[in-house]
Amino acid sequence: MTTSAAPRPADSSGTFALGGDLTVNRLGYGAMQLTGPGVWGEPEDPDEAIRVLRRIVELGVNFIDTADSYGPFVSERLIREALHPYPDDLVIATKAGLTRSGPDDWRPVGRPEYLRQQAELSLRHLGLERIDLYQLHRIDEQVPLADQLGELKLLQEEGKIRHIGVSEVTVEQLEAARKLVDVVSVQNLYNLADRSAEDLLVHAERENIAFIPWFPMATGELARAGGPLDAAARDHGASPSQLALAWLLRRSPVILPIPGTKSVAHAEENVEAARLTLTDAEFEALAAAVA
Repeated sequence: MTTSAAPRPADSSGTFALGGDLTVNRLGYGAMQLTGPGVWGEPEDPDEAIRVLRRIVELGVNFIDTADSYGPFVSERLIREALHPYPDDLVIATKAGLTRSGPDDWRPVGRPEYLRQQAELSLRHLGLERIDLYQLHRIDEQVPLADQLGELKLLQEEGKIRHIGVSEVTVEQLEAARKLVDVVSVQNLYNLADRSAEDLLVHAERENIAFIPWFPMATGELARAGGPLDAAARDHGASPSQLALAWLLRRSPVILPIPGTKSVAHAEENVEAARLTLTDAEFEALAAAVA
């Protein structure tokens, strides 16, 4: 394993061009955890949430993933409070398609009028004239996919969103979506401990579509003391979370990990993972250790 000496850690993660024209550092930040328990309501420490957002940008992160349903809207408002006016190279991706009625409650809603309303609200809450990457958070099985993505295409034609992504899809659903719109990203559950979306990742890499793994550290399971990466981390002089993220970065050039945290210290630790480069043997050993 080698380390990079780049001034900002995230600069060492490499880059990916979303849609071929929107270049970001591959190690990003997921803003879901900035909200209250159950991804509901305000954070317990709003000042620390603001510090986290400002610190990750200082560390070179220029891709932040959020959603209207985080809070709801709490995450988007915090991003605006912390970072607006935004740096020229900062890309904020948000999502719509899951509605909330309480902590840990998520319900797909893909009616076109709802998606349009949420896009307009996200523009307002984020303080943007155009959303760089707007993602369908879930496909609503009660609404034709052509109606859901058709509304996003209309928003794109109106200049309110730049690129379209989808989340939690199969290969077949992705290809059905691509027949309707130009899809530049997919966001699915994927990490060292859960590689059930491997076929989608392989497909995304073949098509040069960004693959954004959510829960990249299995919600902390891979980073806990005594966990499956603990011994390997001690051997490498790194933390378990850093190894989990370095493995993802090594796994495919289209992967954009978005580790989330509400702590500045943890954010700094996570971003340092971008400096680590695993050898082939180390990559395979980690994959086997968590198989």
